[in-house]
Amino acid sequence: MPRATNKVASHHKRIRFLKLAKGYWGRRKNVWTIAKNNIEKSLSHAYVGRKLKKRSFRSLWIVRINAAARINGTTYSKLMNNLKKHNVSINRKVLAYFAMERPEVFKSIVDKVSI
Repeated sequence: MPRATNKVASHHKRIRFLKLAKGYWGRRKNVWTIAKNNIEKSLSHAYVGRKLKKRSFRSLWIVRINAAARINGTTYSKLMNNLKKHNVSINRKVLAYFAMERPEVFKSIVDKVSI
């Protein structure tokens, strides 16, 4: 008796992979083995990129907060320490937004925790 390989599922898997390869150049978009290798590599790069995006945004927020804090006469580390001491739970994303878009609100936060 011959071995069953479930051709229907294998075929649909290939179709699904080739749909992911849409827009690739040359044989990358229509040859199964080449498309599969490139898709697996691109998916791994996408996974890593999602982690790097979070890291780079956090560093951007820190730079913005530090710049605004120095304008208001303190540093980033002192500001964050004072925020923790005064139990002000405001995240870096919001602080960076205030630093860039609403400097008067940021100044009031700095003045409140610097006392």
